[in-house]
Amino acid sequence: MSDAPVIVELVACAERKLGRLTLNVPKTLNSLTLPMVDTLQQQLDAWRDDPEIGAILIDGSGEKAFCAGGDVQALHRSATATPGGPCEEAEAFFAREYRMNYTLHTYPKPIICWGHGIVMGGGLGVMAGCSHRVVTEATRIAMPEITIALFPDVGGSWFLNHMPGKSGQFLALTGASINAADAVFTGLADRFIASEHKDAVLEQLRRSAWRGDCAANHARVRHILRPLTEQSIGSMPGGQVEPHLSRINSLCDGDDVHQVVDNIVNQQTTDQWLSRARDGLAHGSPLAALWISRQLQATRHCSLREVFQSEVQLATNVVRYPEFAEGVRALLLDKDRNPAWAYKSTREVPEALLDGFFTAPWPNNPLADL
Repeated sequence: MSDAPVIVELVACAERKLGRLTLNVPKTLNSLTLPMVDTLQQQLDAWRDDPEIGAILIDGSGEKAFCAGGDVQALHRSATATPGGPCEEAEAFFAREYRMNYTLHTYPKPIICWGHGIVMGGGLGVMAGCSHRVVTEATRIAMPEITIALFPDVGGSWFLNHMPGKSGQFLALTGASINAADAVFTGLADRFIASEHKDAVLEQLRRSAWRGDCAANHARVRHILRPLTEQSIGSMPGGQVEPHLSRINSLCDGDDVHQVVDNIVNQQTTDQWLSRARDGLAHGSPLAALWISRQLQATRHCSLREVFQSEVQLATNVVRYPEFAEGVRALLLDKDRNPAWAYKSTREVPEALLDGFFTAPWPNNPLADL
């Protein structure tokens, strides 16, 4: 195996080829760096119009994770090097990562994502954009950005707003972990296939006679995955979101975001999943809870293009503000889990401060040309 952070392969098939991209930094749970983002973008661009490429597979090395997110420590270094910004490395990462995510969402050829193991943050951004998203019994998904004072980005403003009921808002505010059944229920994944069938998927992709017609190739992928999905039904774990949906909707039914936060944080429950979700919000940044809520509200009716343009604006403003650096310090660097948040509650945050995060920090949006 190559030691490249992204392994690029051309797999010969019955007709044409399969392009395979394997995230290959298992020591860091395949967390995305800027060079990895650039490699993904370059290959997607090169293969889009290559008549020899019928379909693409994206997976991760190792059994633990597809991708545990972006390289947050690199973002922290950039944020602390130039407090108040511009934070050039971090801002370049966000802009190029979101461009790559948008490319995935709008790609004409079938892209199969094998979302096995941990799928968090930037990894979920990759998976969510693919046209054929497969999860397994080992899949563990979360967008825990509130714990480091970020927000569910990489298209989160799009897919969270399209989830059933208030589940997207709840997951965004709490960072709650979900599994394969939840991913299928909320629309983050298309199919559940037991991990033991991965070799069968690869073998059938290799045997395929890919056409020059993208629609026919999408149908071919569905034909391959469908019977393996049916064979895997007995292995699917029980979900959390669907059985809790009425409770989630009730907790998120507030007159304003402050009441929603109070509802979640003050709930008395012996349910393990709900209590972990409650604690995620209770220990997270109150300021982040506000920009998370406003971002979801502001993008409810936005196009995908507008979503990524708004996310890069918010991410740029967030990384320039000290709350994010403090969150990363407490959770990932010093690991004392005792962040000194700027405000003790959401009600203490000045409205003018929050407004500033939704004001363009530059004359031209770096994703204006999407």
